[in-house]
Amino acid sequence: MTGTAAAAAAAATTTTLSMKLLVDTKSRCVLFAEAGKDVVDFLFSLLALPIGTTVKLLGEESMAGSTGELYGSVERLDDTYVQPGAAKDALLRPVIAPSPAAASNVALLGLPPPTPPAPAKRFYRCSSGSYGSCRDYVGDTYATKCPKCNSSMTTECQLAPPPAGSVTAKTDTVVAAQGFVRGVVTYTVMDSLAVSPMSAISSITLLNTFAVTDLSVLQEKTVQIGYKEGLEILKASLQSKTVLTDVFLGNKSRSHA
Repeated sequence: MTGTAAAAAAAATTTTLSMKLLVDTKSRCVLFAEAGKDVVDFLFSLLALPIGTTVKLLGEESMAGSTGELYGSVERLDDTYVQPGAAKDALLRPVIAPSPAAASNVALLGLPPPTPPAPAKRFYRCSSGSYGSCRDYVGDTYATKCPKCNSSMTTECQLAPPPAGSVTAKTDTVVAAQGFVRGVVTYTVMDSLAVSPMSAISSITLLNTFAVTDLSVLQEKTVQIGYKEGLEILKASLQSKTVLTDVFLGNKSRSHA
């Protein structure tokens, strides 16, 4: 991504999230973090990013491995070699499907909103009624010829909606409205981005796991996650097992107590 594109994307969003880090000041590493639903929704939303979008956000040179080279190859490919009807943008700027995860990406990373779903199809039946069996046929194109009487099928049929209490309809609505995880609990986010519901017992267990005996070296630090931090988390998640330490305790740290 060029500096101009990055600046434009950064200006497109003012969304910021916050979470609390528990830092071991002696070893200068993040033991774990306390995060709310909004942060966890964003972290999980990274799994929904197409590879092409990830390369576009981070830049070809920032990608570990060969994905950046692959992206650059498509970008430089002359249209002469592209199949008729194929679009390079489908690979370089893939459309993010509408989903609860997409909302977090759009808000924090300044991505274009998902393409709205296509309008519902319309169905038509024969308007003649010359034969009783004409009504057995429906088509999705206006004025299609009826297979039975050859009249135009122009009478629109109404598609019956699913029952209001159906499991599928209800689940989709709830998930879309509220994101991916529930907001009634706080979550533990490890330095490696492993996420689990937080509890007092789990926190004590974690301290034992890290063999922390001197509590005086522990410091609570509240950090903000905006556009730049979001990109750094995305980049670090592809290259490191110590994401929170790398992003918030590195030389370019923007954390504050």
